[in-house]
Amino acid sequence: MLTFVHMATVTHIPIQDYLGSTYRPDCEYVDGEVRERNVGKWEHARVQWLLAFWFGSHERQWGIVGSTEQRVRVSENRIRVPDLVVLTAGPQPDVLTDPPLLVIAILSPDDTYSDTQERSQEKGTPLFVELAEIFSQLTSA
Repeated sequence: MLTFVHMATVTHIPIQDYLGSTYRPDCEYVDGEVRERNVGKWEHARVQWLLAFWFGSHERQWGIVGSTEQRVRVSENRIRVPDLVVLTAGPQPDVLTDPPLLVIAILSPDDTYSDTQERSQEKGTPLFVELAEIFSQLTSA
């Protein structure tokens, strides 16, 4: 009996080709490789919606603007697409190059520890917080 093993192939493309392309859902660009993101599960989408709504309701009061799934250039050869970014109010480029005030990446069960570690080394170390603790404090206030 023959057994076939599917091996993923990685195709490297120039960053300009990535920037000129549209992916649905959007993909990240890491050292020439286009990487798919974990998206589409209810809890992840729901938390993203609630956070975006909460920050959006405070934009004028806090002098901020926010966006979901915005391309952020974190180095010369890396563009990440976090779930939510919060920025100082004002015009923004199509691909952010200045660090946002806040970047939120909602971790899914499919996210690996190595992926999380890799992201944490880009443009400083992010703060990881358990959302259950935050939401319990918000609802009890």
